[in-house]
Amino acid sequence: MGGQLYDEIGEAFEGFKNLPLARYGEVAGFLALVGDVKGRSILDVASGTGFYSREFKRRGASRVLGVDISSAMVDAARALEESDPLGVEYEVGDVAELRTFEEPFDLAVAVQAFNYAEDVATVERMFRRIHRSLADGAELFAFVQHPDFRFGGPSLAKYGFLCEPLGEETEIGPRVRITALLDPPISFVANPPSREVYENCLRAAGFRDITWVPLEISAAGVREFGEEFWEDFTANPALTMLRCRA
Repeated sequence: MGGQLYDEIGEAFEGFKNLPLARYGEVAGFLALVGDVKGRSILDVASGTGFYSREFKRRGASRVLGVDISSAMVDAARALEESDPLGVEYEVGDVAELRTFEEPFDLAVAVQAFNYAEDVATVERMFRRIHRSLADGAELFAFVQHPDFRFGGPSLAKYGFLCEPLGEETEIGPRVRITALLDPPISFVANPPSREVYENCLRAAGFRDITWVPLEISAAGVREFGEEFWEDFTANPALTMLRCRA
């Protein structure tokens, strides 16, 4: 499902990163979490149009492979690579069926990669495939919907997004509609895993040292909009991050 959904979005996806919460929360926060990547090989699962793949290559990663289920996303990423060659590789692939790699990666990153699994078993299989792709002790960094987000709180519209419950609970977690307030808006249905599903599936796949890391708004974001602007997000964050070790 995720693949077809994003096939219709393609290059417009890059625009997401300019919305206030993405620019001053997600991007700054996730890059800080991953930290120094110089000389390290990186597997970027659900890499989309390659935003992070490119950024990590610019920051000195030795090898970056972006894998995404959507051929339109991969085409867009390859077109960007062609126009500004950095040496990033991309391939179409389902994370739950990730192929075996000859060389294990030094770290893996996953941004909103687990929102479209059809059941808990698929989430676990995704983590098992990622784990198998990593060197011993390598870290996985994930950027995810916050499992404790309270839907009744103030709207996120001023940050560029909406996140609304569809009133349907699945074994993974509540089904939600996420809208990016671009022009025109882009809306999609997601099924973000609960905290318990994340932790159980990660442990079952062999990951340890599972740590939830709150997403903080960057100093630039506070300078740009003021602290008060971000209070609704800080009081009820829709996004968070986690790190763990293979």
